[in-house]
Amino acid sequence: MTISPTLAASLATRINPPHLPDPRPHGYSVAGVVRATGTLAFISGQGGQDATGDLSADFAAQVAQAYANLAAVLAALGADAGAVLKLTIYVVDHDMAKLGVMTEAVLANFGPTPPAQTLVPVPALAVPGMLFEVEAVAALP
Repeated sequence: MTISPTLAASLATRINPPHLPDPRPHGYSVAGVVRATGTLAFISGQGGQDATGDLSADFAAQVAQAYANLAAVLAALGADAGAVLKLTIYVVDHDMAKLGVMTEAVLANFGPTPPAQTLVPVPALAVPGMLFEVEAVAALP
């Protein structure tokens, strides 16, 4: 079962108050709100490993694979990107070039009104060579 965008929108609302700078072009929304009648899913960090455990040395490839892995978890939960309320991103050696890659990926995966998001620069992640990790909170029916 996949959550339709209409159902996801009825469960999860993104908030971007007009008196604050619009964060959507940068790949996030200020807040996400979910009705209490739904179920929240807390999805652990997804890195850039493929199904065999291989990890590309390329940052953009890791970002793309991590979002593909997140999409697979959401599908297993019967959901899609529209159900995601909050992302927490961990990046090794964060810089503006990486921020551009991440912003493009978020907008490609979540559209013009992305979920709330926090970016945490870190010195290292759990697996040697891992440069990017994304965890999520999603609203399920």
